Amino acid sequence: MYSFIDQMRKAAIFTLLFLATPLISLAQVVENTAQNAEKAVPGEKITALDFVMKGGVFIIPIIILLFYTLYVIIERFRYIRRMSVYNANLLNDIRMNLEKGNIQDALNTVQRDQSAYGSVVAEGIQTIGRPVSEIESNMDKVANIEIGKMEKGMGVLGLIAGIAPTFGFIGTIAGVIKIFYNISISENVSIGNISGGLYEKMISSGAGLTVGIIAYSAYHILNAMIDNYTLKIQSTNLGFINIIQRPGKWQ
Repeated sequence: MYSFIDQMRKAAIFTLLFLATPLISLAQVVENTAQNAEKAVPGEKITALDFVMKGGVFIIPIIILLFYTLYVIIERFRYIRRMSVYNANLLNDIRMNLEKGNIQDALNTVQRDQSAYGSVVAEGIQTIGRPVSEIESNMDKVANIEIGKMEKGMGVLGLIAGIAPTFGFIGTIAGVIKIFYNISISENVSIGNISGGLYEKMISSGAGLTVGIIAYSAYHILNAMIDNYTLKIQSTNLGFINIIQRPGKWQ
């Protein structure tokens, strides 16, 4: 159990570092660009927030998506980690209670576990006496319910992974259209006007891609945690079925 918790902690640290990398990189780019802009135009100061807001109106929904993405990631990660804590001694405790004929004690043991494993095994204990196929079917149904609870809200991450970059590209395209429209009106085709407006509009693309990468990475990392639970619960179900099929005093 302790080795599993240690692995989960390492995975959590790796996940946070992995997801923080795009944000750190973007923040560095913003800071460096803001400093360069300050040096290039004496007397004009620009903060990182001001620089980001130069991305236009589409930067606002991207920022909202960023905060919502971080909320979903933290909430889902904490829930999945809490529910997928695996107690390696769970089946051994159940076996000892069942061999003594203490079905209620075995049920109390798994209910104290307070994890998705305990919920599935509790269903199996409560249906002891019925055909093995029915017990196994009920346990699989409860396992699917627990998996569904873990996956709740995760579809939003996949949606944000596609929407955020799209917002960024739309913001950039809208900005480019505006630049060329102004050129057509003023007939002032200068590199300064084009590049000055273009770099501001590219901010929305960079921000959208950053949010998309965070959502996409978190979606697959969380799914990997759920897949790990799915594999272990199948092994747990098989171990429980083997226990109840063995002859003992409780049968």
